Amino acid sequence: MKQAPDTHSLQALKARYGARHRWLLLLSVMLGSMAAVMSSTIMNVAIPDMSQHFTLGQSRVQWVTSGFMVAMTVSMLTTPWLLARYGYRRVYEVCMWLLFGGGMVGGLAQDFSLVMAARVAEGLAAGVVQPIPAIIILRAFAPEEQGRASGMFGMGVVMAPAIGPSIGGVLVDVFGWRSIFFMVVPLAMVALWLSRRYVPTSAPGGVQADADSPGLDWFGLALASVSTLMLLNGLVQLRGDDDTLALVLLVLAGVGMAVFVVWQRHLLRPRRRAVYPGPHGRPVRQAHRSPLMNLKVFGYRNFAMGALVSFTYGIALFGSTYLFPVYMQMGLGLSPSYIGAALLPAGILLAVTIAVVGRLSDRYRPAQLVSLGLAMLVLSFGLMPLVHPAAGLALLWFLVILGRIGLGFILPSLNLGAIRGLPKDLIPQASSVIGFVRMLGGAAGVSICAIVLEWRMAATGLVAHSRGADAGLRAFNETFVFLAVTTALALLAAWKMGASAALSKKE
Repeated sequence: MKQAPDTHSLQALKARYGARHRWLLLLSVMLGSMAAVMSSTIMNVAIPDMSQHFTLGQSRVQWVTSGFMVAMTVSMLTTPWLLARYGYRRVYEVCMWLLFGGGMVGGLAQDFSLVMAARVAEGLAAGVVQPIPAIIILRAFAPEEQGRASGMFGMGVVMAPAIGPSIGGVLVDVFGWRSIFFMVVPLAMVALWLSRRYVPTSAPGGVQADADSPGLDWFGLALASVSTLMLLNGLVQLRGDDDTLALVLLVLAGVGMAVFVVWQRHLLRPRRRAVYPGPHGRPVRQAHRSPLMNLKVFGYRNFAMGALVSFTYGIALFGSTYLFPVYMQMGLGLSPSYIGAALLPAGILLAVTIAVVGRLSDRYRPAQLVSLGLAMLVLSFGLMPLVHPAAGLALLWFLVILGRIGLGFILPSLNLGAIRGLPKDLIPQASSVIGFVRMLGGAAGVSICAIVLEWRMAATGLVAHSRGADAGLRAFNETFVFLAVTTALALLAAWKMGASAALSKKE
């Protein structure tokens, strides 16, 4: 019996919409990514209100954010397998339904365990969705269009965290913490509608999804999940009084990651698959498991350096996102509403910068743009000790804007610089891996910045009486210097990334 043609395959949609299909596809996944990013960044403003509602301590309620981060970080590694097995549309739509359901369940929940379950569901969806746009940009667009596409996508996605917290603060004041969950629902619904029209059923590369593709590496997924959870818990424990437990958790996390790497290398070894008789007497090969993280991508020096940049950049980005509001409120004594209103223009400027730099990525090497952006970040962090309330806040806003412009140079260029030039069959794996290491750095970066800040606060507190009011600012300033040094390390890796790219071109 002849099988009916798939009217929603990549080839069919290209025939129906022509050259504009790739832009419509990018718009569809951009809205889904905006919903995912908003769900990851906006919840912090609701934590105090949620803590009071459920009469829970701050540390327990904080797991609303931590549980989301762990789920998102680990689920990124499953994206290549899910796309190969089920295709773009089915995977994308399930993720949008998870975001929609998580928003509704979390917003209506009367029990904290349901809130946690909703956040984990949203985290799983956000993690799977995030590598998809990079795969589409590198596969659907010509090299001379990839920078423009990346800039357009980045501008849209950055608007969510730029505007979200400001709107979220108002919603929490007026309607309470439940309104934060409901913010994701409209975006997920629109993304679902667009996916029915423009997202293809086929897998990356335009081939049909294969239900007989190798099985998911469940053991590797469990190892990655447990190791990430122990790493984040260990870093949290370092902020408490139990240093022994923190050390045990961090050592176990290191051992788990080492075992994960050995297991992934084992799955990459070529081996014969058993053949057994299947239906109608046809021979069937026994399916094997493909590695969760294809370590072959690290054999390309350009990608390896890009992954190192992504990890250290994640520490600096998420660490500073945590540090800036705390610094402005505790160190400078600014009100939360003033902070939100003041940071909003910088966020909008970041979105505009991404759109402009996206076009530059088609003319200049991405490593050059990444290096320039990281240099701006180093300056913005390194000069923060010069800010003093008595001298006014002009320098503070200049440095915040300088840092956001630096982010605008990095975001659309980093993935292109690291992944461009890899074999097409490795692009889905490379996109998920670089997202994983960035989020791992980000998840660790928040705890690391909090640890450094508390350590310096304890140290400066001993001499606070002799140094006066400036002693409180000193701890923040030293933490910003730590971020500047961390970002400078990423700058070294970016230079190496540019050098390796130039070398590969000559060869």
